[in-house]
Amino acid sequence: MSAVNPFGQVLVALVTPMTADGEVDWPAVEKHIDDVISAGADGIVVTGTTGETSTLTDPEKIRLVEVGKDVAAGRAKIITGGGSNETAHAIELYKHSEQAGADGIMIVTPYYNKPTQAGILTHFRLVADATDLPVILYDIPGRTGVPIKYETILRLAKHPNILAIKDAKGDFSEVSRVLNQTDLMYFSGDDANVLPHLAIGATGLIGVTANIAPAPYRTIVDAVNRGDLKAATAEHQRLEPLVRAVMTHVPGTVAAKYILHGLGRIGSPRVRLPLVGPEEWEAALIEDEIDLVQGIPGVDFRNFRPDRNAAAGGALPKVAGTTR
Repeated sequence: MSAVNPFGQVLVALVTPMTADGEVDWPAVEKHIDDVISAGADGIVVTGTTGETSTLTDPEKIRLVEVGKDVAAGRAKIITGGGSNETAHAIELYKHSEQAGADGIMIVTPYYNKPTQAGILTHFRLVADATDLPVILYDIPGRTGVPIKYETILRLAKHPNILAIKDAKGDFSEVSRVLNQTDLMYFSGDDANVLPHLAIGATGLIGVTANIAPAPYRTIVDAVNRGDLKAATAEHQRLEPLVRAVMTHVPGTVAAKYILHGLGRIGSPRVRLPLVGPEEWEAALIEDEIDLVQGIPGVDFRNFRPDRNAAAGGALPKVAGTTR
């Protein structure tokens, strides 16, 4: 494993708080970043999947890096996620993010195009060449349509800027093989599998549920670091119903915003179309899971006041998203 980790271990895949009409709520962004860092996060991934990267404009993405850096003030690393399925656009975006002060970049496999492994390799190499920042590869075939295959990972590991992978593929035997044969760091990209990933040598996590409860993830990581599997497992089990509430019924960002709003931590649960808030039956399922949550540090569901009306539908913002 690499001796130096420039990313942190408890990374939050940050939601982008929005107003009821779908504009970015910048004061809420600042407050939310400060909240999760204060609760134990040492890394923030802005403009990732959970940050609604698909529907953010490029200027919004750059400003999220700037605001993140300003609020973190050295307490946590700011990583910019997202990217683009157009290599030229991805290069521009990451160059601007570097200028804005990002500490690292997370590059997702080009989605929709379904490139071959040679195309994936070239995309990652060219983007990594274009910046001096440390790079996390993001392997999430469920969203991109194509995995980063083992042989491709080994080749990419030779690039001096590519230091890590966020794994949302869940192939633990492959993770072990890559950890054995490269210096890459692994970050769990699946909230339910954080502890199993850490147990076989992963460095940390990039989590959605950590928007709501960063402290238990800090506890798990610290316990694993000192070899205390019993303490890590107890916290993992406490988190399980909350992870299920966030990750199984609607897209993670939708559920996370719904719950954060119900806890009074963001002003609106609004997401941008084509995402929409939970329907009645989906909201009921989320709330049923939350009824099972007990004893999670920093989260008190006794004052949980979900607002299904506020979450309904999705916003159509004034300025269209991804622009060249």
